[in-house]
Amino acid sequence: MSYISRRSLLKGVAGFSAGLALSACSQALSGPSRGNSRSNAASQPFEIDQVIDPSTLEQPNLRVGYVPVNDCAPFAVAAQKGFFYKYGLNVTLNREASWGTSRDGLIFGRLDAAPVVSGCITNARLGAEGARHAPMCGAMTIHRHGNAMTMNRRMWDSGLRPLREYNGDLDRFARDFRNYFDSLPSEKRIWAVVLSSAIYEYFVRYLAAAAGIDPIATFRLMIIPPPQMVTNVRIGAMQGYMVAEPWNSRAITGNEGVGFTFAQGKELWRGHPDRILGVMESFIDENPRTYRSLVKAMIEACQYCGDPRNREEVAEIISDRAFTGAPAKFTRPGIVGDYNYGGFDGQERIVSHLDTTIFDALPDDLPHPPGDHSTFLWQSQALWLMTQAARWGQVEKFPTDAEALARRTWRTDLYREIATEMGIPCPGEDYKVEPGEVFIDRKSFDPSNPVGYLNSFEIRAKAPVKFFLS
Repeated sequence: MSYISRRSLLKGVAGFSAGLALSACSQALSGPSRGNSRSNAASQPFEIDQVIDPSTLEQPNLRVGYVPVNDCAPFAVAAQKGFFYKYGLNVTLNREASWGTSRDGLIFGRLDAAPVVSGCITNARLGAEGARHAPMCGAMTIHRHGNAMTMNRRMWDSGLRPLREYNGDLDRFARDFRNYFDSLPSEKRIWAVVLSSAIYEYFVRYLAAAAGIDPIATFRLMIIPPPQMVTNVRIGAMQGYMVAEPWNSRAITGNEGVGFTFAQGKELWRGHPDRILGVMESFIDENPRTYRSLVKAMIEACQYCGDPRNREEVAEIISDRAFTGAPAKFTRPGIVGDYNYGGFDGQERIVSHLDTTIFDALPDDLPHPPGDHSTFLWQSQALWLMTQAARWGQVEKFPTDAEALARRTWRTDLYREIATEMGIPCPGEDYKVEPGEVFIDRKSFDPSNPVGYLNSFEIRAKAPVKFFLS
């Protein structure tokens, strides 16, 4: 059986993404009045005081990217509710064609800041396969959860069902999954994700491996921008995909009707970071006051999005064509939490839970230390992402300087300083154990022994060769 090499596939997809980027529409947004300058405070319609004088900032005029998925909610809110203005910033929001163009916009200086997929920053530091080598970093999470895996109608017809209906029986899921993929010719065994060498790719591989299926031998991964996912499933270009909302809700029965939601990402790792506010390290060094203003504005926007009283409004805000361009019935489930898995048997599969997307407060039943909240970055979780890059052969070995990389990449030191100025408590540590109960395979992650964690997996690239830290 022949497979296209990962590297050649990535090259082809890079050209596809570049073409999309050239044709993408760029939206300039400066608060409620799009395209207007924010320099004249007297002309602003915000009912909010400006607490930072723009003249005190090194660079008050910023270009910030976003991708048309629910993740853009805090950026839309910061613009429309005046949080950027409050902290002395005049922000132009730039609509990006894909997560690849969002990342590359930072690296090549087209953007000052942008949300990036979790794993993108650490892998930029590592130079993992599929990731551009660059000194990228971030100090806060935009949100946790808010993503899902969608399977096509044929997978449903073959007997596959949402993961939660297997009630933890991964052996039964594995049989259904294998039976389906074994029936396909090799060129049809395709799963799509939004970016190579990032958490969505790791989740797809992690799920398969947890069920005893070697993802490298069973299917290929393709990189597709979020707005192209539903169309590509409809035309049969892939069997399933993982993406942020609203592109899962859009696919289900009653909407586009091309598939069903198999699982939310939180069912694989509850509490996982999804999007990071990415910048280049040089931006922080050259614009320290500006960066602090940006983080403060985004923290307040995340708090606004996380308030249950505001979630209906937030779902409406991001349905605007300037943001997702999707009707509120698509954006609402991932924001409000009334989440419909879909299906083709007429049964209702709506699960209501506010942690469908976490912007600020963490749910009480999610294990976390005092002072923890969604926008706080754990450097230990950066180490987990590095273990996955090593597990799937994107780097030759687990980096010997992993802790130093995590410290330079996920700037908890800056976040604590900024949060303290805002009166927000934070955990005093940078590392925590992820208990087995939050992972689908019940395997805990102890950041003090990442190599031991890696060697505990039977399914990994280059197995049975073991990892060593020297």
